[in-house]
Amino acid sequence: MARHAKIAKGDRVSWRSHGSTAIGIVKRKLTRRTRAAGRTVDASPQQPQYEVESEKSGGTAVHKPQALRRAKRKGKN
Repeated sequence: MARHAKIAKGDRVSWRSHGSTAIGIVKRKLTRRTRAAGRTVDASPQQPQYEVESEKSGGTAVHKPQALRRAKRKGKN
């Protein structure tokens, strides 16, 4: 099974950002060329990307699946 198959809308994920770890929620899976997070994203069904919203800043970003890791839900140890 492909690693990115485990990531879905609503999942809490983490990624490396400017030397630290950011955490956010997956807003949507992108599977075609589209505008997201202020730029054009070259996504496809074979190479999807994910739009995520940062918990800290509220900003959105787009990441390839290999850059994302599932994170624990808030309040879980």
